[in-house]
Amino acid sequence: MTGVTTQAVEEDEEGLRLDRWFRRHYPDLPFGQLARLIRKGQVRLDGHRAKTNTRLLSGQMIRIPPDVDQARPLAEKPVGAEDQEFMRSLVIYRDKHVIAINKPHGLAVQGGTKTTRHVDAMLDALCFDAKERPRLVHRLDRDTSGVLLLGRSASSAAFFARAFQQKTVSKIYWGLCVGMPRPQHGIIDMPLAKRVTGPAEEGRERVMPVKPGEEGAQRAVTSYTVMAQAAQKAAWLALMPLTGRTHQLRVHLQAIGHPLVGDGKYGGDRAAQFLGAEKQSRLHLHARSLTLELPSGAPLTVTAPLPEHMAETWAFFEFDSEDKSDPFEDL
Repeated sequence: MTGVTTQAVEEDEEGLRLDRWFRRHYPDLPFGQLARLIRKGQVRLDGHRAKTNTRLLSGQMIRIPPDVDQARPLAEKPVGAEDQEFMRSLVIYRDKHVIAINKPHGLAVQGGTKTTRHVDAMLDALCFDAKERPRLVHRLDRDTSGVLLLGRSASSAAFFARAFQQKTVSKIYWGLCVGMPRPQHGIIDMPLAKRVTGPAEEGRERVMPVKPGEEGAQRAVTSYTVMAQAAQKAAWLALMPLTGRTHQLRVHLQAIGHPLVGDGKYGGDRAAQFLGAEKQSRLHLHARSLTLELPSGAPLTVTAPLPEHMAETWAFFEFDSEDKSDPFEDL
């Protein structure tokens, strides 16, 4: 059958039910249609049949039938001229295998409840000379800016998805934290788990530090180094996540007492109001660079300039926003 694609289960999707994984990636696919495809064996996990309630494991490959891969009503709508120009303005690297964009702060990567404008809905704008629309191979939080990679074909997307799953991709983030971490270089090895907080009827899911062995605990490891500091009030950090848990960097920094500036969700008022001005209350976390290997075997490093709100902060503190050094080279 032509048109069949595969997609890897990401680390932060481990434990998710198969039907809920499809709801996340294909929100407009009717459950009845999905159930029939799973029952008939059209949807498979690592080549084997599965059930709608099968719990996923990180790295498993999900077989996507052609009619599902094309079931993206938002993407089927023509991308308007304004959005097409906008999406193309984000491109910072392109070759026959991959496109890298500098995702802005506040733009979701995929759709969800009340989210209709997102990267995935506008990918047709980035076809260029290819016959296929590019495919997402990883994600960033809505409020995190920076390098987002797209595979330009099903085979390229699968290749890059495996690279992320096998941890052969080096990711470096830049962030501004409240206070000055001690020591200035270190590794945060702290398990995380999703928990529902607040009253049952109003509860919201949050990621929280937990002890090893607790229900839902997943190992999370972050390497960090201080690039520069503003007295003892704030520090510019380079962060390298060695695992890929949801909100990992934000929760790890809050847990050691140095939340990211603008992160009201995890850092509270101390982080949200650190810089005072409304514009500067935005999250200061940026996926600065990705280094990986292309299908040809050639190495590739893509670097994304800072978003406007972080560039203004860097200028205010007289940090070097053009720094292209590898902060982890000698660590």
